[in-house]
Amino acid sequence: MSGQGTLTQWDDAKGYGFITPDGGGPKLFVHVKAFGLRPQRPFVGERVSYREGRDAQGKRRALGVRSLTPRAAPPAAARDDGRVLLIIPAFAAFVLACHLAWGVPNWFWGAYSAMSTATFIVYWLDKRAAQKQGDGGDWRVAENTLHALSLACGWPGALLARHLLRHKSVKQKFRRIYWLTVVVNIAAFIVFFTPLLKS
Repeated sequence: MSGQGTLTQWDDAKGYGFITPDGGGPKLFVHVKAFGLRPQRPFVGERVSYREGRDAQGKRRALGVRSLTPRAAPPAAARDDGRVLLIIPAFAAFVLACHLAWGVPNWFWGAYSAMSTATFIVYWLDKRAAQKQGDGGDWRVAENTLHALSLACGWPGALLARHLLRHKSVKQKFRRIYWLTVVVNIAAFIVFFTPLLKS
């Protein structure tokens, strides 16, 4: 049975939500996989068409979902502009300049590279778990853990993961805390490895 409705609930991190049918009745569960390949993520308020089906447990869900507003943008769901990725090479250039001027320890590069790689991998695992959650998976990485990794020199890897994997890039509270970890990292570097703030 096919129908049309509006996506009235959507959790981008978990990859699922609910469609309210136009004719009324119970909301239909919908997983991100039901949308197929498309250039944008689903968003609350999006008009869609679908066909109703059932999962392995016999529960109703929407399948073969198609957007009726393909060029619409998520309302006010501001993501960080892709240009913010330039902060990574800018920070690397700043560290290199400080190394040439004042001798930043060699282990610093290794620590940042290792933590950024580890953080990217953890984001990838969490993204994968979020996509599977609608199919019964329930293991997720706590947001506090992701922030702790960013704080522990892993923020470049987190920034790459948020943009390349499109994970944790919409939730405002998460974004604010993430950027706070970036500011703390850069401030700590200036305090401990440069004389810029020393009299």
